[in-house]
Formats: sequence, structure tokens, C-alpha cells
Amino acid sequence: MPASTSKSLRVAVLADSDTRWKWGSLTANRISPAASDIRLDGFLLRGRATPTARQLEEVGVRADSLREVTALEFLRELGKEDVYDVVVLALVGGAVQAVLHGLSRAWEGRAKRPLVVTGYVGVVYEKLADGLLLRHGADLVLANSRQDADRFRAVYEGVGADAGSVTEVALPFLGGAAYTEHDPSAEQERRPRTVVFAAQPSVPESRKDRTYLLDRLIGHARLHPDREVLLKLRSRPGEHTTHIEELPYQKLVQKADPPANFRLVYGHMGEVLDRTDLLVTISSTAALESLHRRIPTVVLSDLGVREALGNHHFVGSGCLASWDQLDAGHRPVPDPEWVARQGVAADGSYETAFDAARQRLTELLAADELPPLAPYYTPVTAPGYLPGILARHHLGPDGSPLPGAPAADRDPSPVRQFVRRAARGAYRHGVQRVAPVIRRMGEL
Repeated sequence: MPASTSKSLRVAVLADSDTRWKWGSLTANRISPAASDIRLDGFLLRGRATPTARQLEEVGVRADSLREVTALEFLRELGKEDVYDVVVLALVGGAVQAVLHGLSRAWEGRAKRPLVVTGYVGVVYEKLADGLLLRHGADLVLANSRQDADRFRAVYEGVGADAGSVTEVALPFLGGAAYTEHDPSAEQERRPRTVVFAAQPSVPESRKDRTYLLDRLIGHARLHPDREVLLKLRSRPGEHTTHIEELPYQKLVQKADPPANFRLVYGHMGEVLDRTDLLVTISSTAALESLHRRIPTVVLSDLGVREALGNHHFVGSGCLASWDQLDAGHRPVPDPEWVARQGVAADGSYETAFDAARQRLTELLAADELPPLAPYYTPVTAPGYLPGILARHHLGPDGSPLPGAPAADRDPSPVRQFVRRAARGAYRHGVQRVAPVIRRMGEL
């Protein structure tokens, strides 16, 4: 058998939630040079949203290795010589900034170092400047659409930061068969008309608004007994995703009396979309997945079109509508120009969306020398902001471990691992059960 001509590419993905692990691992595969034989090592940043085994299984992405680490443990691993070619940081902005400074310190004096890639897991509708500047310093800052790429460059150039890292791509998890209308006269495998509400952990936040949405969804099921109405949930009670969910729909539905054609579902969003005829949401990235497949998609306006909800991002999309309109049979028609600017690529150009990132990555990997990582935030440009961000991950202003930081030169003992698991469980219990009770008591 002839020897393989593919070049091995060693990639490390550091993620802090199930959705960011999905984005980071899929992105690593999308932007890797075509001829590469990828070895993907996953690192899960220990914290409140560290995914459970069930959540990782639901994401469906496989890695050659996967383990839970602290930021210091990750930096220790990346500080070793010639371990990885590419590092993907799939983290919240503050954690990206801390790791960038830690890596800059760990790689001081090296002519050749791994490439660092970061970006956003979905729609960027809040804290644009804050999140972007915290990600500045990576070799590639990925923008999921033409619109995002333009906005990202404008922010960087507006503060005098280098915008050369901004690279336009698309959401890495788009795909699946294009939607086609059912033929009622066809005899083969007729599936029921299916309406899916894609829930979000933190939008909306209040019990009143979440109960309203649940009541309208159940009301739609009663009004259309011929339809299968599904409430697609991100996590089970006790699990966390990128955002905290204090009032899970699973608890709210216990007080309702839904009809037989209403169900709660979990699982991979792509598999749910395979049988979806109408996708409804407030502002979930699932709307973009649905639009990519040409599935009729509605972004709800019932609670207003507001920045706090994120549905303002869909102004101009043609997808905004209310439950009253849906109950009456409204079918949204997306605006093709808006869809094109969002990187949804419903026109079939999705496979070329990552070409620019692949080319840029290939060029950097071939370089004999790379400049040091240079984040915009430094002790000079942000002396009142940066130290606090770094300190959360036990790093000093120069990116080195703080005195008294948890040992970064050895693996945690079994006792420490048990304490960490117990502490995380207590935190989640406090967020989902104790905190809401205290808030209600405060309103008495």
C-alpha cells in the first residue's frame, strides 16, 4: 500500500460549553487544508457550563482525545515545544483574552509557534465592541457572514487595531437536505406536518414571558391537531449551556395540560430540522440553520423587536411574525439579499465559504517565522480592565501565573476532582433553584 501523502495537522480546541465545543471542533475541520490528516484534541475549560457526557454525545463531534482542564493546565500543555499546529479558542471573550496573554507569555522567544483561531458561535447581537476587542490578538478572528466581517473590521480599525485577522467564513454547522413541500397526494412515507419551537436558555428571561411563549405554543397545537408541535430544548434540568437557564421549560410545562400532538424533544438540531416544516424561535441560531435549508422560518415579534431579545438582528429578514399570524396560517418569505449577507448560503455556495480561511491558514503554516501574539488590550492600553480579566484565570498582567495560583505543573488529585464536581453541582443547584426563590421573596 503506498504511503499517505497527506500532512498531519495537530489541532487543539479549547471550549467552555457544549455549543462552543460544537463550533470549535467543526470549525477546525472546515478551515483545515484539504490534504491534511487532522488529529483533533479537545480541551473543555472547567467552569459552570462545562458540558456533560450527554451534551457531548448530542453534539456528535468526535475528537482523538478529550479532557477537562483549567486555563493554567491548558497553558502548561501548550507551552510544550512542537505539540500543535493550530489552536482554536472557542470561549467567551474574557477567557479568549486571558488565554491569548498566557500563550504570548508561554511562547516568548519562539520563531515558530501554533496558529491561534477564534470567533463566535452564532449571531453577534450584543457587546460587539467588547467581545471583539477581547478576541483581538488571534491570528484569525472568524466572522460568520459578510455583514459580521464588515462590522468586525470597522471596530478594529476604529480603535486603531490591526484588522488583518478578520476572515469571512460561515457557521460551520450548516448543512442537511434542502426543504421541499410535502405532496399530499404522494403515498410514500407521508410525515406529519411538524412545527418546531427552538427554545433558548436565557431569552426571554422572565417567568411571565416564558410562560406566555409556552402557552402560545400549546395553543397552536390545540388549534392545529393535525400538526406535530415540538418544543426543542437545549439541555436537561441541571445541565448548562453557553447561557444560564433559570426557568427551564421542562418545569413550566409540568403546570400545563398540553394535547397529545405536543412534545418536548432533545437531540441534534440537524436531525430535528430533517422533519421540520416550520421553525419558530425568538432569536436562536437555529433560525439560520433553518434558513440555510430553505425551511419556512419565523422569528417571533410577540414580545417586541428588542436588542435584549436578539431578534432585532432579523430586522429586514422577512421572517418577523407573531403567533397570531402563525395561527392564522401566515407563511414567511425570507429576503434573499438579507439571507445572503448572513452567510447562510442558501444559493449553494456554502462549500466555498471557508476557502479564504483555508488559504490564510495554509500560508501561515508555511511561514518560517510568525510574529508574537499581540492583543489590543495590554497593561498600557487597558490598565484598569485587563488585570481583572486575567486574574479570573489566575494570570498576572504579564500573562504568567499569579503567586498562589492552583498548581499548574501537575494534574489534580482524585480528591480535588471530586470537590470540583461537587462544587459545580452546588452552583447549578443554586442558579436553577435557590436564586429564583430568593428573587421571588424579594418581590413580596
